[in-house]
Amino acid sequence: MAENVYLAIDLGAESGRVIAGIYNGETIRLEEMHRFPNGPVNVAGTRRWDLIGLWREIQEGLRVAGQQYGDQIVSCGVDSWGVDYVLLTEKDELIGQPYNYRDSRTDGILEHATTRVPRHEIFAETGLQFMQINSLYQLIAMQLNDPELLGIADRFLMVADFFHWLLCGSKVVEFTNATTSQLYNPTNRDWSAELLRRFEIPAKIFPQVVPPGTKLGALRNDVSKQTGISRIDVVAPATHDTGAAVAAVPTDRTGKANWAYISSGTWSLIGVEVQDAILSAEALSQNVTNEGGIDGTYRLLKNVMGLWLVQECRRSFERQGKSIDYTQLTQLATDATPFRSIIDVDDARFLGPDNMVAAIQEWCTEHNEPVPETEGQLVRCALESLALRYRTVLRGIEKLTGETVEVIHIVGGGCKNTLLNQFTADACGVPVIAGPIEATALGNVLIQARAAGEIGTLSEIRSVVKASCELETFEPQNPADWEAALSRYQKLVKG
Repeated sequence: MAENVYLAIDLGAESGRVIAGIYNGETIRLEEMHRFPNGPVNVAGTRRWDLIGLWREIQEGLRVAGQQYGDQIVSCGVDSWGVDYVLLTEKDELIGQPYNYRDSRTDGILEHATTRVPRHEIFAETGLQFMQINSLYQLIAMQLNDPELLGIADRFLMVADFFHWLLCGSKVVEFTNATTSQLYNPTNRDWSAELLRRFEIPAKIFPQVVPPGTKLGALRNDVSKQTGISRIDVVAPATHDTGAAVAAVPTDRTGKANWAYISSGTWSLIGVEVQDAILSAEALSQNVTNEGGIDGTYRLLKNVMGLWLVQECRRSFERQGKSIDYTQLTQLATDATPFRSIIDVDDARFLGPDNMVAAIQEWCTEHNEPVPETEGQLVRCALESLALRYRTVLRGIEKLTGETVEVIHIVGGGCKNTLLNQFTADACGVPVIAGPIEATALGNVLIQARAAGEIGTLSEIRSVVKASCELETFEPQNPADWEAALSRYQKLVKG
C-alpha cells in the first residue's frame, strides 16, 4: 500500500523538530526533517520564549519535508510543553514577548491566589496540581503587573495553538493542553467560568476547546507558498507533549490503571490513565493533577522536576570549562558511590536556579547530607533522588485508584538514560519497559493518521507503536538497599 506522511512539529523546552511520520498501514517510521534549538531568552532580566524565531525554524522544517515527500504529505500538527500561552489583540497582534514558565514573576503568586480563592475550591474546579508555573498564576501575575496588556487581549492561545493559528488561522485551544492551565473544569469539560469570575480574568478571551484529532483547517496560502507544501490539513494532535507521549505508550492495557507511565525529559510526569478526573480530598492532599488525554480520558499524574536537574548541572559544568556529554555523565554517575547524597528533587530552589550545582550542594548542607562534589556524585544524587520520588508518587496514585501498578512504561528522551531506568525499576519494585524515545512525535503523527481515517482506536495506535519500536525491559534489583534508601528519603522529604 502507498505510504502516507504526517508531519509532527514537536516543540520541547530544549529543542524543536519537524519530524515526518511515514505510515504504511501497519508500522510507522520517523525521519527528522529539521532540528533547532530552543530555550528561555533573557530579556531585561526576565525569561521569555522566542516564538517568532521558532516559527521561522518551523517553516524551514516544512520546506525540507515538502522537498522530500511532496504530495505524500497528508497533514501537520504541533505539540509543545504546557502552561505557557500567547495573547492576541482583536487585530491579531501579538501582545508582548511571551514569558517562559520559569520566569520569576510568578514567585509568591500561588500563595496570593489562594488568599482570594481557597485551595480546595480551586482544586474542585480544575483538579490540577498546584504549581506556580500554571497559566492561572501567570495570568494573575499579568493582572497585577501589566493590567493594561491583559485589557487589550482578545484571544488566549496555548503555545501549540498559537502555531496552529500561524499555520491555518484557527483560534481554538486543544483539550489536552487546556487542562494544564488550571483554568479548565474537568466536570463541565469547559473553561471554569467560576474561577475566571472570581479572579476577574476576562472570560471572553478564552476560545472553544477542541478534542485531539480535530481538523483545524487548510494550511494558509502564504505558508504553502513559503514552504512549497500544498494546502494540507492542519490537525490538532494531543498538543500537550505529554498527552501525545502517553497516547504512544506501547501497552495492551488501555483503559486500566494497573500500569503507569513516566514521560521522562526535562520534566518527569508520572501517572496512570483513568476515565474520569479524580477530585477527592485525598487527591487534593497529594497535590496530583488531572490532565486531559485521548478519547476524553484523563492522565492522573504528578509533575516531578525531572532531568532538568542533570541538564542544569551539565550547564554549570560547562561554565567551569568542562564539556561533558550525557553519556559520559551517566558513566561517571554509575561509577559513583550509591546513596551518598539524597535530595528533595521538587524543592522550589531547583525550579530555576542560576547554578544547579550550587543549589544541590546548598540543599545537602542545610539537611546534613554529604555534599556531592564531583560530577559523578552530583548526577548520581539527582538520579537516585528522582527514582525515590517516583516511588513515593506511585504509591500515592495507587492509593487514589485502588489499583496496584504492575509495570511502568518510561517514554520520551529520558528513557535513553539506562541508569535512571534501572534505578526506577529498583526503587519501585516493578519491571520498567523503556521506549519509545520518540513517543511524543509518534503520538502526534498517529493521532493525525487517525484523523485521516487510517487508524480507528487508541488501542490500535498503541499496537502500531509496539510493532514499530524496539523496547528494553529493566527488572528490579537490590531491593534491600533501595528500601533502606527510601526510609532515609522519607525522613528527609515531606510530601
